[in-house]
Amino acid sequence: MNETEKNHDKYAFIIEKMPDEDTVYSLAELFKALGDPTRAKILSALRIRDLCVGEIAEILGMTASAVSHQLRVLRGIKLVKGVKDGKEVKYSLDDEHVTIIMECGLTHVKHAVSK
Repeated sequence: MNETEKNHDKYAFIIEKMPDEDTVYSLAELFKALGDPTRAKILSALRIRDLCVGEIAEILGMTASAVSHQLRVLRGIKLVKGVKDGKEVKYSLDDEHVTIIMECGLTHVKHAVSK
């Protein structure tokens, strides 16, 4: 048995519990999306209430085009969803998991700052 096989056996219980490659890639994409301050602000605003592009743009002092671009990214990784409301589309967080991610992240940041 070579060294690599020995290490694999030694850590097999950890390797078995780790997510598969596709899941790890998706997780990295999630954190990459959250790594943009503008997208974090959009998600923070949507934690408070559902908003349309124009409202988000006004709140963040951005153009509607720039907000739409960021929303496209957030929709692509299932962090936000849009629902037609007359002529407008109201955006909201995709599900309760996004709220939990945001709350955990904010709690961690506030805790790290207070240390």
